[in-house]
Amino acid sequence: MATLSLLEASVAIFCFLIFHHLLFKKPHDRFLKNWPVLGMLPGFLMVLHRIYDFSVEVLESTNLTFPFKGPWFTGMDILVTVDPANIHYMLSSNFSNYTKGADFKEVFDVFGEMIFNSDGELWKNQRRAAQYMLNHQGFQKFSMSATRTKLDDGLVPLFDRFSKEEMVVDLQNVFQRFTFDTTFVLVTGFDPKTLSIGMPEDEYAKALDDLGEGIVHRHIMPKFLWKLQKWIGFGQEKRMMEADATFDRVSAKYILAKRNEVRAQGATDPQHEDLLTSHMKLDTSKYELLKPSDDKFLRDTILAFNLAGRDTMASALSWFFWLLSENPRVITKIRQEITNINLHGQDKLVYLQAALYESMRLYPPVPFQRKSPIKPDLLPSGDKVDANSTIMIFLYALGRMRAVWGDDAMEFKPERWVSQSGCLRHEPSFKFLTFNAGARTCPGKQLALTLMKTVAVEIIQNYDIKVIKGQKIEPDPGLILYMKHGLRVTITKRYSA
Repeated sequence: MATLSLLEASVAIFCFLIFHHLLFKKPHDRFLKNWPVLGMLPGFLMVLHRIYDFSVEVLESTNLTFPFKGPWFTGMDILVTVDPANIHYMLSSNFSNYTKGADFKEVFDVFGEMIFNSDGELWKNQRRAAQYMLNHQGFQKFSMSATRTKLDDGLVPLFDRFSKEEMVVDLQNVFQRFTFDTTFVLVTGFDPKTLSIGMPEDEYAKALDDLGEGIVHRHIMPKFLWKLQKWIGFGQEKRMMEADATFDRVSAKYILAKRNEVRAQGATDPQHEDLLTSHMKLDTSKYELLKPSDDKFLRDTILAFNLAGRDTMASALSWFFWLLSENPRVITKIRQEITNINLHGQDKLVYLQAALYESMRLYPPVPFQRKSPIKPDLLPSGDKVDANSTIMIFLYALGRMRAVWGDDAMEFKPERWVSQSGCLRHEPSFKFLTFNAGARTCPGKQLALTLMKTVAVEIIQNYDIKVIKGQKIEPDPGLILYMKHGLRVTITKRYSA
């Protein structure tokens, strides 16, 4: 522990000594300066508090691709790109050469062998199973039923109380609880009921938060440092270990309960079947590499789907309603569309979906992706990449590149997604990467969109959301693009919706 403290102190002192030199440099020079031994890490640490917006500035000034040089011998060199040609090449046309890689699996080791971490045949098995389950008509009905129940019994009563008592609430926290409860029901069949008057804490939800913070920590710390912390059981790595133990313990409880339930029910119709039950009943003749009888496999399944469902949708809804508060004309148009659909029985909410897409373009729930080539390669941008090197696609910057989206790239403009005929305009996935692209396109895309539209319609029709003035709204560097300080709002019931 003394060695660790000495090393961290040395890095801090070095950064302090060069602080004034860095302070009077241009922002790009700070970041681009490649120092002996420490590489570009000092500049990176100086702008970490605003790394998202800084990445936009750097990538626009470096033709959409930038080589970050980390400290010597730490394996932190990263090629950062938002070039659509590179993205299409890696995720589609030369997909087989670009995997998660060994480093990714080390950083995300808590996920085990689940779909986020896996490659090759194991990933193909997992993806086919996920696509079948998520697209099954019975599960989609179950999803809508669970969402509607959580709205009627959870969100609406809370919003009515917030409105009546004129309370200031953190809307981001409310959405996290809503999506956590809903996702947990869809995954396990059990409702943790964190979205309730008392706003109770939940150990599994807290472990998910600690996991996200730990993964960010591993991205900005040299590998040998965080591995040393893990070996010692110190700091953020200790919290990661505690979160891992929580996932094991809580999952074991639900797996045992579900096994008993499945045994008691015998063969049942898959209508209203949660994902844990479906995974327990997997036909191993179709999915040879999956292990429905293995508790570790089921534990990883619960974790992967809960993280994906809770955080991505909570992030998307939070930024969406903040952007609506900044653009009242958009709320007016959405309300008009909802009214027209109610009157004419239309089954599409084109402008609402356009507004959601536009929000996720500017504030993608998952702000970056990592790739690693199996073999050395030459990207369309002309950049050479070595085998097992790290490439990062920065989605936050991609959505703000004028070279990709035009001079109005920084504007919240849902109209860019609506064609002249009034239909939703398609944009290539390598340009709008929120739901991934190519073979790894998110299998739950339509399910997530349906849930978010259902929640948005309920709130926009029946409530006015007013953001408290003076609070600082900025993204928190993390695995998921959350607001650093939350989103404090007041909620008013609408009686003339």
